[in-house]
Amino acid sequence: MGRLRMLVIAVLLAAVAAVAAVALTSGSPDVSSKDVGFSLMSDGRASVDFEVTKDRSVTAQCAVQVLSENYAVVGWTVVTIGPNNAEDGVNEGSTTAHRTEVRTDSPGVSGGVNACWIAGD
Repeated sequence: MGRLRMLVIAVLLAAVAAVAAVALTSGSPDVSSKDVGFSLMSDGRASVDFEVTKDRSVTAQCAVQVLSENYAVVGWTVVTIGPNNAEDGVNEGSTTAHRTEVRTDSPGVSGGVNACWIAGD
């Protein structure tokens, strides 16, 4: 009975160590975004303001969407954000502000970034 108990404890400790190793190596995402604003420009166009945080030397892409009042996607575009200088934006150029226009099929009530990723990944 003692050996079985020791074996179970050893397996549990190994599982905890494996989970901790994965959590520590995952780190923070390569790129993140924050929705800042949304406005309707006309019946078929909206403007979405957002911030992107990334390594300033890489190019990122973000999927920007506009939603209707029942949360259906009525407009969608992909925005490419290239490398920037240390004096661009804040945090030594790692966070920059962006505005993009999105064509819509019907009136939207909100808009924002759905996802961002490093281009080429």
